[in-house]
Parts: sequence; structure tokens; C-alpha cells
Amino acid sequence: MQQWVPDELWNLAGPLIPPPPRRRQGGGTPPIDARAVFAAIVYVLTTGCAWRHLPPGFGVSRATAHRRFTAWTAAGLWRRLHVAALDQLGAQGLIDWSRATADAAYVRAKKGALTGPSPVDRGKPGSKIHALSERGGLPLSVGVSAANTHDSRCLESLVKAIPAVRSRRGPRRRRPDKLHADKGYDYPHLWRMLRQRGIRPRIARRGIDSPNRLGRHRWVIERTFAWFTGYRRLTIRYERNPGLYCALLTLAAALTCHKRYLRLTT
Repeated sequence: MQQWVPDELWNLAGPLIPPPPRRRQGGGTPPIDARAVFAAIVYVLTTGCAWRHLPPGFGVSRATAHRRFTAWTAAGLWRRLHVAALDQLGAQGLIDWSRATADAAYVRAKKGALTGPSPVDRGKPGSKIHALSERGGLPLSVGVSAANTHDSRCLESLVKAIPAVRSRRGPRRRRPDKLHADKGYDYPHLWRMLRQRGIRPRIARRGIDSPNRLGRHRWVIERTFAWFTGYRRLTIRYERNPGLYCALLTLAAALTCHKRYLRLTT
């Protein structure tokens, strides 16, 4: 358990986990250790292990782990954990708001909502992972859509989903100075939306800007997706419920931010 949920991570996540529901009539079996359940979820996310193949060493049955994961998803735990990890970084001045980058990546999907024929994989069913990162590649917001959804349709949602993050000095911040994106986002309503929010758009213009110029900044978001690929459960979408897959993606974003915090402060 210590390998998957070290003390630093548990000190961050433990206070955010909702308590188990109590029976009105009292009695019942004692609740399972929340840290063991959390470790089992992190293990599934990291290794790509199926819930039914969860090792017995965690002391948690697969049914209990999946049921608790679903309940914590409904309670909004993963979003709060991501914000807490960002707050750790922001309080130390480790988030660079001078530039943000947005992009999407395709993943194969088995079944469920928010799947569609992929235009880059011979029409096979799939989904898209959307992410918006700060200048260093730390994910500020993430989302999931069908594979045949145009990237531009999700940019506004990503911008709105940026949480208010602590700063070393002054109020919380949720707006980068400028945002870089490729030609797939070159639409007048997106330029207008960003300017209305006080964000300078740096979107490659179709037929004008060279893709080589954008590559100087695009590698940052590509590295973010490479970090996500390290969590094997995200490489293929097995969850039929898109909300559960987005929950795993949000947990991966939180773990990515927490690991960066430990790397920069120790």
C-alpha cells in the first residue's frame, strides 16, 4: 500500500475522502480502510489492471473497490483532489500562468456513451482526451469527448473548468496570460471567447502560420499526454460510463501535479 499511496499523497487525499454512510439502525460490518481502497484505485489506474484482477494483497474485494470508486466519483472527490494538488504548487509559486496550451489525443474505446468513429483509426470506436496545461505542462483542466468530436468544440469547456488556484501572494488565479493552440481551434468565436476572458489567443491561423512555428510550444502539451500514457488504464477506454473514465483522467492529472510538487520541493 505504501508503494501506491505514500504518506505525502495520503496526507493530501485523506482529508478529502467522504466518510462512509452510516446505517440508521446501526450495526453492520465495519467500514473498509479508505487508504486501502484508494491504493487499489491508484493501482488499477497505474497498471491498467482490470477490476476483477485486483490482487488480494490490498485487502479489498474488486466489487468493493469499484463500488467505492463510483461513490467517490459521484461525490466529486477527484476534482477536489486535483484542485488540492494544484494549490500545493500554486502556494509555492510553481505554476507558470504566462502561457497555457490546449490539445486533444485519441484513445480507443470499447463501448459506452461519448464514443464515436475515429477519423484517424479507420472509423474504429474511440474517445478523445482533452487537456489544457500551464507553461510547464501541468494539467489545469481535462475532459473527455467522442472521437469524432471536433477539438474546437471543447476548448471553451476546458477554459471554464480551470479552477481557482492558490497563489504565493494575492488572490486565487484561474486565468493564464495567453493560450496556444493549433489550427483546429482557429475559429472566430474562440478568439472572441478568449479575449472576453482576458486571455490573449495564440492560435495558429489556417493558411497563414507554419506548423513548425507552433511546435516550439506544442511539445509541452504533448509531454502532458505522455505523462497520461504512463497510467495504463487511460490508454484504452474500458469504462462504459464516460464519467468514470473522466474520473480516472482527473485522478491521473492530480497525481501528475502531486508528483511534480514532490520533485520540485524535495
